[in-house]
Amino acid sequence: MKRADLRGTWPQALLSLAGALLLILGIRWALFEPYVIPSGSMLPTLLIHDHIFVNKFAYGLRLPFASKYAIRFSEPKRGDVLVFRSVEDNDMFLIKRVVGLPGDEIQLRNDGLYINGVKAPIYAVSSPRDLLKDWTPDTRDEAIAQNEILEETLGDIKHAVFRDKEDPQPESAVIKVPEDHLFMSGDNRDHSADSRMWGTLPIDRVLGRASVIWLSCEEAMAQTNQLCNPQTMRWNRIFKSVR
Repeated sequence: MKRADLRGTWPQALLSLAGALLLILGIRWALFEPYVIPSGSMLPTLLIHDHIFVNKFAYGLRLPFASKYAIRFSEPKRGDVLVFRSVEDNDMFLIKRVVGLPGDEIQLRNDGLYINGVKAPIYAVSSPRDLLKDWTPDTRDEAIAQNEILEETLGDIKHAVFRDKEDPQPESAVIKVPEDHLFMSGDNRDHSADSRMWGTLPIDRVLGRASVIWLSCEEAMAQTNQLCNPQTMRWNRIFKSVR
């Protein structure tokens, strides 16, 4: 009996490759997209060289290659950590936390965040070393020496905040958040270029909500800032949810 030829043809191979690429692009367009944390503005929640997945389906389904939503089924909540397109540079993506919703009056003072004139609950962290257990000893000790480490409550989300002991930012003006906009802030409050500097964020510039850390390292490979140096992996941060 003649054996069947299982090698396939070039058209079949190309069709299979095209199908795989379309699947990957479809997942990135509609569901999840990777993002690498480039700076310390979200310390201590997110570290430089944390690799995260962004949930692009958290608030709706966008039209392909567009910022508009085809279907919108929820809105960003106070406390959500979002990746979004910069209002100053359309090719740059940033990550910050939602602290102000449409209609809110927001002010960041030296003693905390004020929403409509009421201070958000904030308390000193009792065990900063436990909170920063993912850090190397040297960077942890330096962070504790330089910063007040606080826990802030936004809605049902409790998250850590850094406040610089030596060089706090001046109090911001009171900013009224317009309709379809958000007030964004970094958790590293005195070292974050956010809505205090560039204004409120139009909601249609939001890419999605940060969901989980899938890779983390102290250093990237010398040739690129996108690939982790395997000798500097932070294994205990992998699969940690972002809150």
